[in-house]
Amino acid sequence: MSVEPYPMPPMTPLTMSRRLLDADASRRALVMQVHDQIIRDLDLRALEALPEASRRAHLEASISSVLAHAGATPPGVTRRDVIDEVTNEVLGLGPIQALLDDPEVSEVMVNAPDEVYYERDGVLHESESRFRDAAHIQRIADRIVAPLGRRLDETAPMVDARLADGSRVNVVLPPIAVHSPSITIRKFRHDRFDMADLVRVGALTEEAAAFLRECVRTKVNVLISGGTGSGKTTLLSALSESIPEAERIVTIEDPVEIRLRQRHVVTLEARPAVMNARAEISQRDLLRNALRMRPDRIILGEVRGAEAFDMMQAMNTGHEGSMSTVHANSPRDALSRVENMVLMAGFELPVTAIREQIASALHLVIQVSRLPDGSRRLMAISEVTHLEGAVVGLQDIFRFERGLPGPEGEVAGDLRPTGIRPRFAERFNSSPADEWAQ
Repeated sequence: MSVEPYPMPPMTPLTMSRRLLDADASRRALVMQVHDQIIRDLDLRALEALPEASRRAHLEASISSVLAHAGATPPGVTRRDVIDEVTNEVLGLGPIQALLDDPEVSEVMVNAPDEVYYERDGVLHESESRFRDAAHIQRIADRIVAPLGRRLDETAPMVDARLADGSRVNVVLPPIAVHSPSITIRKFRHDRFDMADLVRVGALTEEAAAFLRECVRTKVNVLISGGTGSGKTTLLSALSESIPEAERIVTIEDPVEIRLRQRHVVTLEARPAVMNARAEISQRDLLRNALRMRPDRIILGEVRGAEAFDMMQAMNTGHEGSMSTVHANSPRDALSRVENMVLMAGFELPVTAIREQIASALHLVIQVSRLPDGSRRLMAISEVTHLEGAVVGLQDIFRFERGLPGPEGEVAGDLRPTGIRPRFAERFNSSPADEWAQ
């Protein structure tokens, strides 16, 4: 007589969710156990002294040995997952290391132990990565800033710095960050975009790219305006490829992000004060010094304060072809922001005099935006004309014209010429300016 097998209960979504949670909790417990054992058994100083490849291989062998003595891994947990997580805890940045290693991820944000987000293709996603608690985030933050020589504690709860690979990192601790330490890392792209790449991804048209190349080559002063993460620095780096090799370029940044292909480049980086150990060196200090370095071009990564006054002065006194970026939502807002920052320099100048200086110094304002579908586009290329009464004149040379949205919500449209011929077009050797004005 055969016995019918006892029927298994149906796998409901709630049952699946509970099993996944149980597997996740078991994995975390095992990772903590192995990590603690590795910390006790290994000489971490000797491990750090090894070459990078040997260091990782030695650590993984030690983790495998600990796992062998620990017995079978819990259901749903693989030994490879445990080895990778423990290795990232010891040598990397813990739960976010896998995101940092992913070339498609451009930014990583840690809001709380159970709130980790990342950006891919301009769109934010919530990650499955989790920290154990706030103290775990604090340890990773300490590991980030330790090689930088920066202090991070209750007396200095904020750090904005550059990692060894060029990535930008911002850390905020309690009590400034009320609920949990926060970490934001904007990854440094090693595959630098040039103008051809920007045309290929649809950021601008080939026609607009040719116009901008000619503007840079003929030393038009350019200000790139946009919001955070809109692609200002990417565009600035792409524009710089049109600077002739024979020219001497001085870049000023805080922190360094721009990568130039020319050989004759001097890179300057601002330095914050660190608890009386060293004096602050601001972008304004660097800009003033750069004027004594015989630059043909000055590239200011981002104008943020009183250095705007010195930048306008430089553009007006023979350093044409200079470029910078500013946070603003439109070309008009960009000029207003520059005006406000010039006022921060402390000189009691009439507003009309400041606007005259801006109108004389700047030739072109390029507006870039990150659109709802995650794409970065040039929205306008505007010429700064002259002071019209009490207002600095602006006229669009190219303007983004939207089309019907795509089936997935993609933003459609093109950057099209308005038919206006810029006043500085006489600088151009060829006749494309007349073609753009058709």
